[in-house]
Amino acid sequence: MSVGALFNPRSIALVGATDKSGWSVSTLLNLRTHGFPGTVHLVNPRGGTVHGEPAHRSLSEIPEPVDLAYVMVPTAAVPGVLREGAKLGIRCYVILTAGFGESGPEGARLEAEIADLAREHGLTVLGPNGNGYINAAASITPYGLPIAPPLIKGSVGVVLQSGALASSVLGFAQARNVGISLLTSMGNEAVVTVTDVVDHLVDDPATKVIALFLETVRNPAEFARVARRALLAGKPIVALKIGRSTLASHTAQAHTGALVGDDDVIDAALRQLGVIRVRSLEDLIITSGLLASTGPLPGGRVGVVTPSGGASEIIADRAEDEGLELPPFAPETVARLSEIVPSFGTVQNPLDVTGYVLIDRTLLGRALETVTADPGVDLVLLLSEPPRVAPPDPGPTLALYESSARRIAESPVPVVVVSNVLTDVTEFGRQVQQETGYPYVVGGIEHGMTAIGAAVRWSRTRARTLERGSAGPGGAALVAVPDVPAAERTGVWAEHRAAALLASTGVPVVPAEAAYDEEEAVAAAERFGYPVVLKAAAEGLGHKSDIGGVRLGLRGPDDVRRAHREVTAAARAHRPDAWTLVQPQRTGGIELLVGVVRDPAWGPILAVGLGGVWVEVLRDTALRVLPVDAAEVRLALSELRGAALLRGARGSAPADLDAVADVVARVAALAGALGDDLESLEINPLLVEGSRVEALDALITWRS
Repeated sequence: MSVGALFNPRSIALVGATDKSGWSVSTLLNLRTHGFPGTVHLVNPRGGTVHGEPAHRSLSEIPEPVDLAYVMVPTAAVPGVLREGAKLGIRCYVILTAGFGESGPEGARLEAEIADLAREHGLTVLGPNGNGYINAAASITPYGLPIAPPLIKGSVGVVLQSGALASSVLGFAQARNVGISLLTSMGNEAVVTVTDVVDHLVDDPATKVIALFLETVRNPAEFARVARRALLAGKPIVALKIGRSTLASHTAQAHTGALVGDDDVIDAALRQLGVIRVRSLEDLIITSGLLASTGPLPGGRVGVVTPSGGASEIIADRAEDEGLELPPFAPETVARLSEIVPSFGTVQNPLDVTGYVLIDRTLLGRALETVTADPGVDLVLLLSEPPRVAPPDPGPTLALYESSARRIAESPVPVVVVSNVLTDVTEFGRQVQQETGYPYVVGGIEHGMTAIGAAVRWSRTRARTLERGSAGPGGAALVAVPDVPAAERTGVWAEHRAAALLASTGVPVVPAEAAYDEEEAVAAAERFGYPVVLKAAAEGLGHKSDIGGVRLGLRGPDDVRRAHREVTAAARAHRPDAWTLVQPQRTGGIELLVGVVRDPAWGPILAVGLGGVWVEVLRDTALRVLPVDAAEVRLALSELRGAALLRGARGSAPADLDAVADVVARVAALAGALGDDLESLEINPLLVEGSRVEALDALITWRS
């Protein structure tokens, strides 16, 4: 299969061309209007004249080689076209026709037949049920809906699992002066998939950024492979993934399962892979346009230059939302700005140079030049936009924007130009940008701050990846896993068995002794020293506290005897063979949840967060797709709302985050090593106090 050949044909046959079809009319008009340099053949079983041109009755009648067949025939006739084309050596196809897998069993059978034909004959097939593609970089536009001129060429490759939205996305990109390299409407992906196209775009010199509209990730492992390739190549992937679900992937026994929803996993996976997830079509294009213009950004310290106090305040609020820093200007910057800004203005970051820009047209540019030289900023946000209406004499306007463009090009740090609100770039505005070199203007403060925040986070992710020298987020810790016979990989392993398995791999676990009567419980308590904890234990017994199976703070033999009677009675109502575990009581520190649960698509998922009995109420967790290393765990811990507790809030001792990360990475490695039989593994809580890290309770559930 050759995706490159699919997108770069020298001759195209429109099979099923007819004056009665708007698809057919639009496809030919697109090829003619937008400068396809090759030959276009029309095929209609009746021959004659179609769209004012002679038509062939079949592919076999075309007297020269055909590189691409664009198929618009009725559904049942499609396999026959592929068979005929395969005999003639035609290897690439776009199938516009619908009525396949999306329409029911018979359509699914025909779609499977297409996939079989493609495998048998080595065909590259886009679709069915797709509009085709627009290779703007090469002026090749076999696309079934009208493409309004001008078709702006650029470096954003767009891949959509939607036909209906493709034209809207293209129109919005054109309106914001965001040029595309390739736009592909995927259809049903019977043969060519989203990941095939992304793979192609990673290697495409015309593409700098890849924008995806995703309804589903069909093959997570393959998606992860191409996303890592893109990250290493320095090509950001911006994705709008729809289908956020309120249904969680529940595991019957583990708290973790209630915390790991389908969309949470997608979020975690995309973040790890360096894929920027956005929430709207506007942000999809605007963020892609920004990254195509700037490439990686050096940091998140932003200097702001605006002619508006109100805009400065909006920007300050949104910067905090996005985790961006607006540092104070350096003293030398303040001194220079004080000579530039009118006396009634205030020199600070964000900088409002005031409405005096209407009198002194050089004011904004001079302030920009000063702020870009500040040693404490990584980039500068300039609030500006191209002009909308052409004046009678455009010369002074062009000169002003040319001067600004030169300052931006010569700036020692990237300058991101943002408009106040999201409006279309007019024809004159586009002319000014083309003639002066004025850069891409991000549309509106709201979308602009979203885009800058996303670009900074992507840049940091890529920098970390390059520092590690590998495509992924890091390999798993190496642990020696004892053999667990297949016959024992069933049901729920309660605390005593789960803890023993964890301890055997180097995870620190609180000591425990089994007690089958009151005197054994007392003897164990006295060996540990009071106070102690007494817990119910039995094969298949999950959350003990839910059935009254835990007693804390037992300070003497009488407490232990009474607790043993109560806990045993409560547990044996559920498990007749229940007994108890005695453990030393641990106090102080911070309780964490560490859990791994299996997602049906992405495999084992690590959840780490604040734990204890309130875990599902607090829902303060960070997720990662396995494998992970200790560095990735450190990053996950930093994302928690309760991260300040680990750093030592309100005078408490800070946690040894390296020690915590090492233990969590070991737990994750164990879960990964146990393989597909594992449904979930959970420690709740993992007690952290300074450098002491200890699992106080554990649970393992095997897949049935």
